[in-house]
Amino acid sequence: MVAVGLPALLAAGVAAAGLFFGAGVKDDPVADTTAPDRSGPLALVPVPAAAAGSEECAALLSGLPMKLVSNGVTLPRRELAAPAPAGAVAWGDAEHDPVVLRCGLDRPAELKPDSRLRSISDVQWIEVSEGGSTTWFVVDRPVYVALTVPSDSGTGPLQDVSTTVRDSLAARQVDTAGPN
Repeated sequence: MVAVGLPALLAAGVAAAGLFFGAGVKDDPVADTTAPDRSGPLALVPVPAAAAGSEECAALLSGLPMKLVSNGVTLPRRELAAPAPAGAVAWGDAEHDPVVLRCGLDRPAELKPDSRLRSISDVQWIEVSEGGSTTWFVVDRPVYVALTVPSDSGTGPLQDVSTTVRDSLAARQVDTAGPN
């Protein structure tokens, strides 16, 4: 059996939500060419997030913006379908794939001593691309945070979330060694 990495699981969950809420079998061939309906509550698959209920995640979530600009489009917060996972927030609209943030995740397996980190607004991130989306992991704070963005999202969501992370969570040394 092959282990599935967290980025793949996060990306699959976002993709599955789009399919579940937006696509169906239709008899009308014209209807099949229209964009999926992404206006309902967004279903997110659960992922391991032991620290999702932590004070750090609560501080981060309370500071996040109600809207994000993604590739020139302002995306409002999306309602999450029940049961919504703790520590999760999403932005999007009926015409755009969602941007999803999850706080309190387990340490990303992709974080290694030779990982290429990116500093954005004094926050260290690791980038993991899967299919049509990219998941960025915050790796220098007391909790791990993942931001999954569609490939066409631009840099706006990452910049806005970086500012909130910087202002909400104290920096710490990046742990590239991982568990023993």
